[in-house]
Amino acid sequence: MSDHLLSQFAPVPALATAAAATEKLRIGTFVFNNDLRHPAVLAQELATLDVLSEGRLEIGLGAGWNRPEYDQSGIRMDPVGTRIGRMEETLTVLKGLFAEGPFSFQGSHYTITAMEGGPKPIQKPHPPFLIGGGGRRVLGIGAREAQIVGLAPRTGAAGGADIASATLPATEEKIAWIREAAGDRLSQLEINTYPGLGRPLITDDDRPVLEKLASRLVSHYGFELSVEELRESPHVFIGTIDYLVDKFRHLRATLGINSIMVGPIDVLAPVVERLAGS
Repeated sequence: MSDHLLSQFAPVPALATAAAATEKLRIGTFVFNNDLRHPAVLAQELATLDVLSEGRLEIGLGAGWNRPEYDQSGIRMDPVGTRIGRMEETLTVLKGLFAEGPFSFQGSHYTITAMEGGPKPIQKPHPPFLIGGGGRRVLGIGAREAQIVGLAPRTGAAGGADIASATLPATEEKIAWIREAAGDRLSQLEINTYPGLGRPLITDDDRPVLEKLASRLVSHYGFELSVEELRESPHVFIGTIDYLVDKFRHLRATLGINSIMVGPIDVLAPVVERLAGS
């Protein structure tokens, strides 16, 4: 689930409900806005979710990007560097409170004094973290500290859009940043992508759909991508079942992308079925 102050369910109670209604389904966020909660409060909520779901939680954490939510709620939107630094401290606090024993921390944004976090999550040392973004700093944090690193095109409202970041060459550059920052951790990481430029679609004729998408990007962002650039983008899932199956396998073989959020599962269910177990 996403985390926005919009007309949507709040993620923590909604995920708890999903966990209660299922036995194997993993639950998680894509992603928490770090600025909406103090990390000590978030740690307790997340550990509770992991306990109640019997260890099925994954924690997606982000620095926040959607300016209208900040403006409407009165929450101050600090510069992106400050928000990223605050998110990085939250990651440290969460890991510390998930561990055994009292935890203390003195940072630029948060102070924790001999706090015994509780409950403790079932997954040890902690549930998997997903940290993602489109810039080198955030991807470096994910590569060093998370279990899942998310690739994102820079389409957010907070720092100016860079639609070129959704292209295959830009993604190859991001993968190089991740590999450099991860070092020996690389083999332990999942690398995630998602359909960041529009809804997935199975179709026998992708050109008119991609042309319409290209036109929308021009009108919305003032930036043009060709049909071929969109077709090969790791953030566009439009085409036949055979094509998408091959594309996902190619992304894994060439870039190491082995975690894909497909969006509404009913749309790409035939692709997921073909790839299951592979």
